Amino acid sequence: MASIYPFRAFRYNPEKAGAPLDQLVTQPYDKITPAVQERYYKISPYNLVRVLLGKKEPGDNGQNAYTRAAAHMQEWTKEGILAPDPAPALYVYFQEYTVPGTKQRRVRKGFIALGRIEDYAARIVHRHEQTHTGPKKDRLELLRHTRSHFGQLFMIYSDPAGEVDKVLNKVARREKPQEVRDEYDVAHRLWRVDDAATIERIQQLMADKKLIIADGHHRYETALAYRDQCRARAGATILDAPHEKVMMTFINMEGSGVTILPTHRLVADLPGFDFARFRQAASSTFDWYAYPLSEDKDKQRTLARLLRDLAERGAQRPTFAVCSAGEAAYYLFLLKVNADLSQELPEASPQQRKLDLVVLHKLLLESCLGMDEESIRQQKNIRYVREWEEAVAAVENGAAQMAFLVNPTRLEQVRDVALSGEVLPQKSTDFYPKLLSGLTIYRLDHP
Repeated sequence: MASIYPFRAFRYNPEKAGAPLDQLVTQPYDKITPAVQERYYKISPYNLVRVLLGKKEPGDNGQNAYTRAAAHMQEWTKEGILAPDPAPALYVYFQEYTVPGTKQRRVRKGFIALGRIEDYAARIVHRHEQTHTGPKKDRLELLRHTRSHFGQLFMIYSDPAGEVDKVLNKVARREKPQEVRDEYDVAHRLWRVDDAATIERIQQLMADKKLIIADGHHRYETALAYRDQCRARAGATILDAPHEKVMMTFINMEGSGVTILPTHRLVADLPGFDFARFRQAASSTFDWYAYPLSEDKDKQRTLARLLRDLAERGAQRPTFAVCSAGEAAYYLFLLKVNADLSQELPEASPQQRKLDLVVLHKLLLESCLGMDEESIRQQKNIRYVREWEEAVAAVENGAAQMAFLVNPTRLEQVRDVALSGEVLPQKSTDFYPKLLSGLTIYRLDHP
């Protein structure tokens, strides 16, 4: 049973901050590059980045960024920059955006609430990717110092009939939302809901749902570790305690607004790399087709044809577009129709064999290029990029030896792998757009 709770969110008061909300909230911490961090620092002294991902300063001993974050929270609360809502509430949260690379507009609909932190073994919350120690250690220190959650975990659930969305739509029609537009031209709209009947209806509808972490695995496992530490200190499990819950945004996976973008692979600095030898090795399990640049003086037209075929052929079987340094053509690699993946990938489960990226990593990166699983995990010779233009440019300017352009992982594949208790390869999903941090803040000392 998924347990959902209203809470008194701390929210920005733009008037007190002397800045509009779009200058105060941020992208999730793991999307904040040094350049983005610098920009956030400049636009407002109250931008959340100072708490979420503060700069290190000369003389820091590794903890000062966290103590400064806690001091900012205390100061901003005292000044009224951040203030709690008057009563516990849920928050309807819609995002209107353009799908990157298209002109298509979509609206992703969800709501923000607290969710009970569950062990994976309980099979209520399911993951789909592995986590790493470094980010969890960093987020745990921030949580210990601030006793606050600043960004929502992105949770998806199945509701084919859209019963929860019907309730959310009803709320959205009632009144004008708080709205902020981010740097990617995504419109974020928020409605506060504190009437008991609506909250109870959503809780009832969510009670039988299984939850899948779409985005925020490190933060979920940080909350899980902190919960366990608090239980150990108390010598008891108190289910109503604030540390037993974490802030989540819940989104129906059958809704029309869910988008997963592909994450392309770049290979660089691989010793002894030879594309002809790679192509020969791949020919035992892949058909390949060349898209000669000499036949079409318009490179963009050739790329457009390559990408169109990647999408169309990829709907039938694992397919990858390949660019390689020094080649006078682009290539399309398609898994042979008669390939027996149970023989080629005996260690992979039936669910994993359906994943393009498992096929790419195991049969092309490992078997044909000689990369091992650990080096891929450590990103020794591999880099990940969202935009295909960036991937192609990296090959052309010598920053990469090869680029593998891929199709996005399908949502039903994420669901099936997660519910089976397995995980996807690294960087398999890029849910777009991201959920803004700072729209609502869950302070454990002020539940």
